[in-house]
Amino acid sequence: MIMFAVDFAVAAMLAVGMALILARLFVGPTLYDRVLAVNAFGTKTVLFLVVFALMAGETAAIDIALLYALVNFIATIAILKFFRYRSLEVALSQMALRRAVDREDD
Repeated sequence: MIMFAVDFAVAAMLAVGMALILARLFVGPTLYDRVLAVNAFGTKTVLFLVVFALMAGETAAIDIALLYALVNFIATIAILKFFRYRSLEVALSQMALRRAVDREDD
C-alpha cells in the first residue's frame, strides 16, 4: 500500500511538472524555448510511462518508454536541424561547409 502511494505521489508530481512545461510551451518567447519544452515534455512522458509500468506491473511498458525516448530525441534533433538549415536533406558533411560559407558572408 505504501509503494502504491509513493508511485501515485511521483506520478502526481510528474503531472504537475508536465503542466508547467506546457505553460512554457505556449508562453515561450523564442522557438528554442518551445523546442526545449517539447523535448522536456517528452522526457517527462517517458518517466510517466515508467512509473505507470511499475504501478501496473507491466514490464513491456518500459520498452515502450525507451522507444518513445528514442523517437523524442530524433524528433528534437530533426526539428532543430530543420530550423537551422531550412531543410532536412542537408548532410552532416555539408553543414560544416555551409557554416563556413555563412561566416565568410558576414
